[in-house]
Amino acid sequence: MNPLDNLLIFSFSGIVLLLIVAKTRLINWLSPLVHASMLALLLQMTTVLDGKTHIFSAFSVTIFGQHLMWQMNALAWFFALITIGAALLSSLFLAGDWSRHYREQGGSPALLQLVLLFNVVTMLVLLTSADLLSHFISWELVSWAGFWLMALSPSDKARKAAVKYLVYAMFGAMSLLAVLGMVYAQQGSLAFDQITVVFKNASPLWQWVLVILLLTTMGIKMGMLPFHLWQAAAYAQSPGPGAAFLGAITSRMGMFSFAMMVIPFISKTELQQVIAGWSYLNAWNLIAILAVLTMVIPTFIALRQHDAKRLLAWHGIGQGGYMLLGLLLYDGLGSAGGLMHIFNHATYQAALFLSVVGVAYRTGTSDLNKLGGLVTRMPLSFLVMLFGIIGLAGLPPMNGFVSKWMVYRALIIEGHPFLFVAAVLATLGTILSVYKLIHNTFLGQLRLEHQPVREVPLTMLVPMLVLSAIVLLTGIMPGLILQPITEVQQNLGLPMVDYHLGGIS
Repeated sequence: MNPLDNLLIFSFSGIVLLLIVAKTRLINWLSPLVHASMLALLLQMTTVLDGKTHIFSAFSVTIFGQHLMWQMNALAWFFALITIGAALLSSLFLAGDWSRHYREQGGSPALLQLVLLFNVVTMLVLLTSADLLSHFISWELVSWAGFWLMALSPSDKARKAAVKYLVYAMFGAMSLLAVLGMVYAQQGSLAFDQITVVFKNASPLWQWVLVILLLTTMGIKMGMLPFHLWQAAAYAQSPGPGAAFLGAITSRMGMFSFAMMVIPFISKTELQQVIAGWSYLNAWNLIAILAVLTMVIPTFIALRQHDAKRLLAWHGIGQGGYMLLGLLLYDGLGSAGGLMHIFNHATYQAALFLSVVGVAYRTGTSDLNKLGGLVTRMPLSFLVMLFGIIGLAGLPPMNGFVSKWMVYRALIIEGHPFLFVAAVLATLGTILSVYKLIHNTFLGQLRLEHQPVREVPLTMLVPMLVLSAIVLLTGIMPGLILQPITEVQQNLGLPMVDYHLGGIS
């Protein structure tokens, strides 16, 4: 038994434990405890895990002569930290007064807690997959787990949005299955590193096919243009804390797969050499352009939204462009910025979603045209949203500024001025829309019907304040999160950024 085995066994045991107490109120408080224990087990791995270490699980399965294995490395640990942390705070938010509110609306808090944990467990299985076949199987599990989390809302709109997501997810899974077929047909193996051999030996046409299949698979999960139409409705309609979890990490599983299956095995130069007729139209430029479009277009669509959750959901799509663009630079500064933005976005996006859910809990609406002046009634929720929008806008001193600045700086150094201008344009749109969010919610004139409104209960407030503290702390001392990021860079074979506690050297 090793630390990975302990984590996986405890995770599956947690589902069984929650099933046993599912019909009692105990589940609402046992679920956060299970997530906290999982986080403690994960943190224990830091004593043995670094950029070069791989912890293999003792459990493996042989299917059709292929060995399915699971491992923990620095990349998987980094994403697992975000996943379990987001689930812990979402579960705690759900445990108290919001649970009663959700039950009154016709929902089942116990089922929501179970499905939330199921999402975490399936993501852990995906993050620790050590070969293409186990990656494909766990990819499907994550898709189904996300579907159930979206479909738990009593709203018919939520169920329709969840079904739409499932259609997209199935198409992405078929693209991934086609990649497996290409690799196995040529190499007779489904090891991750066989992607390198297949790509190098393929003709330009088949290199394009492989790139497009990988891009389709990961782009659908990320909500990247042009595969983004499912995400905003699905996340906005999901039940409160579930929407916060989805917005924080679920779509980032596509980013994980890009980092796992592309970055170590297909270099930037190799992507630039996959040309279609015109020299500028190469695979690297295609992905970079899609990343930029993903940054800019959803950001300005968010500006037109009148529902606070839909506004945040559209921003969740746009922020993925920064992450992808940073990783795509294959350098120390830009890739660190892209990876850091995954963590930063999870913190401020979850904080913003929970603050909006808190406002809807007290007022009965998230319609920005029906709110205003709530700062006098909900001052701490206002503070949470203020910290969150500063982070989302990429302004100091919050953590979103650090990761965006790193991507901007890397784009200039690497000689991509047009990509830099587009990234700045997207940030301008973000600033305009988040001002609309906080102004229409908390500033202006308080409506008569909201005179009795008061601050949300402590069980809802604590997770929001914890996230806000992280947003501020990692903005002032980004070295706290850059330390594990350098280990991820080493794990992926990327240059490691030189950093100190206060920033970049």
